[in-house]
Formats: sequence, structure tokens, C-alpha cells
Amino acid sequence: MSNAPPPPATRPGLLNRLYARVLRHAGSPHAPLWLALLAFCEASFFPLPPETLLIPMTLSQRQKAWRYALICTIASVTGGILGWAIGAMLLDYAARPIVHFYHAEHTLTALQDKFRQWGVWIILFKGLTPIPYKFVTIASGMAHFALVPFIVASTVTRGVRFFLVAGLLRRFGAPIEAFIETRLPLLMGIFAVLLLGGFLALRYL
Repeated sequence: MSNAPPPPATRPGLLNRLYARVLRHAGSPHAPLWLALLAFCEASFFPLPPETLLIPMTLSQRQKAWRYALICTIASVTGGILGWAIGAMLLDYAARPIVHFYHAEHTLTALQDKFRQWGVWIILFKGLTPIPYKFVTIASGMAHFALVPFIVASTVTRGVRFFLVAGLLRRFGAPIEAFIETRLPLLMGIFAVLLLGGFLALRYL
């Protein structure tokens, strides 16, 4: 679960309105562009996850599941580079206001400390957990984590997430939607723990 405290009581109404507005674009002829924009923005500042569009778009055209997952992955990694730049170069002007908006100062501090200890594994691990990826990207920039390993790790962790969602929907369709929406964070968390466990085994055994 995320370490960030819950948002103010006035914010859920705003999120619901954003969700409804974004969801309307799922059936648009320009839906892939909206999907790319959502994945890009979510990786640096926007609150709604790419699955908001990825799920309904894949359900409506399951033969395009891999294409949609690829769009999400590329756009999310590109948006993550923006998040990295915000953390590295715009700390006081953009990074701190974004983090303050989500009341996630403690989460960001904890991520920075973990970056110093674990490096690239934090990106791989946290990118699969329910912690919003924008905090990972901004924290990596604030910690001045090397950009090339950041891009590689982001591609892996975001690709696993989006291709798993798209693959499940392509295979099972609507019956798996509720499972994804309620159990995906748990599934990703288990995968992340196994990933970290494998790394520790290779390192210490």
C-alpha cells in the first residue's frame, strides 16, 4: 500500500469528475492519443492511472491489446523522464508543489533514502506497487539517479504492468475486469517481492 496519507475530503469529487471526463475519451477515434497522453502525464503529475483508459479500450477491441500496452509503456517511460527532470532540475518550482498537492512529502523522502540504498531495484520494485509512479520518477531525479538505468528499469517495470493488464483482458475479456481493478495491486506486489527475492538470492547465495 502507498505510504502517502489520504487526500483532503474535497479531492475525491475532483477525481471523480476527472475520471468521468477521461473515460469519455475511451470510445473516441483519437482514443490511442488520449491513452498516450494519460500515460505520459500520470508518470509525472496527473492523478489518474493509464488503466483508466487502457481497460475499456482493450475490452472494446481486444485484438489491439498489445498495441495499447505498447502505447502505455512508451508514453509512461517518456513521461517518467519528465518526472525525473522535474525532480532533478525543478525541485522548488515544480517537484515540491506536485508532491505537496498529493500530501506525499513523507513518501518522497522515504523513496529518496531507498534510492541511495537500492538504486535501480527501487524503480523495478516500486513501479509495480500501488505507489503512484510519479513519486518514483520525481524521487529518482531528486536523488540524481543516472538517467539511462532509470529509463531501462522504467521500461521493464511499466511494460510488465501494462502488458499483464492487456494480456489478461485479451485472454479473458470483461470477466477479468473486476479482478484487475481489485486484485492487480496485490498481484503486482507479489511479483515485485519475487523479483526482489530473486535479486537477493543472486547477490547473497
